[in-house]
Amino acid sequence: MKTFRLLAAVSIAALIAVPSAVSAQQKTLYVAGYGGSFEKTIRDEVIPAFEKENGVKVEYVAGNSTDTLAKLQAQKGNQQIDVAIVDDGPMYQAIQLGFCGKLEGLPADLYDTARFKDDRAVAIGIVATGLMYNTKVFKEKGWAPPTSWNDLKDTKYAKQLVIPPINNTYGLEALVMLSKMNGGGETNVESGFKIFKEQINPNVLAYEPSPGKMTELFQSGQAVIAVWGTGRVQSFANTGFPVDFVYPKEGAATLLTTACPINKPNASPLAASFVKMLLDPKIQLVLLKDYGYGPVLKSLVIPPELGKMAPIGERAAKLYNPDWTVINEKREEWTKRWNREVER
Repeated sequence: MKTFRLLAAVSIAALIAVPSAVSAQQKTLYVAGYGGSFEKTIRDEVIPAFEKENGVKVEYVAGNSTDTLAKLQAQKGNQQIDVAIVDDGPMYQAIQLGFCGKLEGLPADLYDTARFKDDRAVAIGIVATGLMYNTKVFKEKGWAPPTSWNDLKDTKYAKQLVIPPINNTYGLEALVMLSKMNGGGETNVESGFKIFKEQINPNVLAYEPSPGKMTELFQSGQAVIAVWGTGRVQSFANTGFPVDFVYPKEGAATLLTTACPINKPNASPLAASFVKMLLDPKIQLVLLKDYGYGPVLKSLVIPPELGKMAPIGERAAKLYNPDWTVINEKREEWTKRWNREVER
């Protein structure tokens, strides 16, 4: 293990170090990514080493994926952001809109699912979207753990269920999975909308996009079950709070956490260096331990104690991969309908 740590440290130093002349071109690097526990991990485990090696200040701009994409669109022609870390759905849109620069020298042992067309972005972690529940409350009430997306309809959860809205990937994937289970899917979400409106809505305490607020609702005892991802649930469980993640029997959905350097005039090479640092084996293990991300490197040896919740091995192979080409064409229309019919 000591040898591994030494090699990892050396590899990070080699990966992120660039000549001082290059560093001098830009004194501040702006990284836009998720808030909450993810932000804390990046601030604690990634940014200090990157700043030290490159003589640059990293400013972290927290926001969910659609917020970050909106910032990129608002700043078109005068981009302030250097690196974007977003969910795969918005990343496909960012690439299509020309916001992402090309990445050179990506690791040869990346899983195919981690690669994007022309290496304009890369996945840094694999997340499963499924169910989170309070194990302590369930035990006290004599409730069996949830096993299915259909459990969201169970009336015993009335006003105790939390789901992110569909401008958040977790909520969007819940809509797709419920549609898929009932004769539809990405091309037909009528059944999903009907189930949400008629059978799930009565149970919903809040359609909550904020990770911090989600954990607060559980900590206060108001919420006992939610739709969320392995990354968020693992991070919450690491605090000692009694929650666990469920892979629904109908399938959990894939969510890729992705990163790209922003394409702009005189773009700093440090942006690509920052992205590639997130793929270093040591950082991949940190993201697994702290955040429940399934690693994207084939050669990474995963300690057994770190692989209890994350989508790795057989769990990763069974994930349902949403069709983001179809979803992104319909997303704005669905969001308007959601706000009109579901989250009123």
